Amino acid sequence: MIVLFTDFGIDDPYVGQMKAALLRAGCRDMPIVDLLHRVPDFAARAGAHLLAALHASFDRGSVFLAVVDPGVGSDRPAAVLEADGKYYVGPDNGLLAVVAARAREQRTWRILWRPDRLSHSFHGRDLFAPVAARIATGDWPAAWLATSRLQHPLSADDLAEIIYVDHYGNAMTGIRAANVPPEARLRLGGQEVSPARVFAEVAAGAAFWYENSIGLVEIAVNRGSAASCLFLAPGTPVTLLA
Repeated sequence: MIVLFTDFGIDDPYVGQMKAALLRAGCRDMPIVDLLHRVPDFAARAGAHLLAALHASFDRGSVFLAVVDPGVGSDRPAAVLEADGKYYVGPDNGLLAVVAARAREQRTWRILWRPDRLSHSFHGRDLFAPVAARIATGDWPAAWLATSRLQHPLSADDLAEIIYVDHYGNAMTGIRAANVPPEARLRLGGQEVSPARVFAEVAAGAAFWYENSIGLVEIAVNRGSAASCLFLAPGTPVTLLA
């Protein structure tokens, strides 16, 4: 299985072009899952925490084609990470680093191979997709890789800020709910919110935080948009109150 995780959006041709590259590279019978294409634009650090929260539901052997790459065309390295039996192909700019930091076992390679045709601005299609396809089909590209370490490591710690806003206006943080006392209050932009277990426990229009389905602290408004009501966006800091 190949899992796509990008900031490409769904209104432009980039996801389709990358899928076509995977098919050309031999993945015609391989399941391809669109996990997320609305990672906040250019935000490798936020993407790293989203990827670390979302990958758990996929089986060992899954190959994540992860592309949030504002440095495309520069000298930033390209990497393959194996972490606890899953593979991650993408830029070495911090995007893969939280998964690596939280893994029990991990190995990393630098991608040395370059195709005959390599767009300066679209390594997702021309570089990362062919490498991911080779790994997913079991044709390990040993000659294309060199054992290395991630050049942009991050810690396994939580990220106390908003990392994603969904179309409802619910705002995910990079904080794992298991690390937060269940009665704690949060401050965001000078406003405080209390915890609730589910939306129905608060009045319509009330803001609260809860543990979402992937284990992150999420800020919500019952039948409303937390992003609009509380002026939240990716990067908004979150403070844990006693």
